[in-house]
Amino acid sequence: MADRSPVLRIITSAARESLKSLGLARRGRSRLWIDDHGWWLGVVEFTPPRTAGSGLHVGAMWLWHDVDHLAFHVDAVRVGSALFRTEDQFTPLALELSRQAAANVTALREKFPAVPDVARYLTSRPVRRGFLWDCFDAGIAAAVVGDPDTARDQLERVLREDPLAPWMVEAQEKARELHAIAPDREAVTAWVARAVDSCRSKLGLDPVPLAIS
Repeated sequence: MADRSPVLRIITSAARESLKSLGLARRGRSRLWIDDHGWWLGVVEFTPPRTAGSGLHVGAMWLWHDVDHLAFHVDAVRVGSALFRTEDQFTPLALELSRQAAANVTALREKFPAVPDVARYLTSRPVRRGFLWDCFDAGIAAAVVGDPDTARDQLERVLREDPLAPWMVEAQEKARELHAIAPDREAVTAWVARAVDSCRSKLGLDPVPLAIS
């Protein structure tokens, strides 16, 4: 109940002040705001704690995952909970969270202006065993920018994981398909465009011309 009023009202007001001017859009009546870049999203969530108040989670989502929910594939920041006691006490805390959100959205925009920047970032990260999506994303980005050797190396890491869950089986099916077409940049770009278009539809986002090559 506390999430409806006054906490959500204060958070929404603070977010409008800091995020709407940057062009972000609120998802319905939720605590989520998105920064739409066509093939990727900046995602801001004013995370609800167990008691009244809010935390903050900002990150990037690659829409080539083709899912029906928002996700954080790269974290920019996580901030612990600011607890609500009174409106006067919580309002400046909400404003500070919203300012942190805006700063991190701007940082993501500067970090990922185009696919080559994403590819450099993703392929330069240390490999973490068990983090299948790291290599999946790096493989796609490398293939899109015309680096099939790196793409296949990353995708092979995905294929070497033990598929312990249905989602891992699905991820490996996609990785196998991408591995086969990795040298064909045009085919990879078309694959990504289809996935992004499908994901945008599932998320209720308008179709947009995609500049992903």
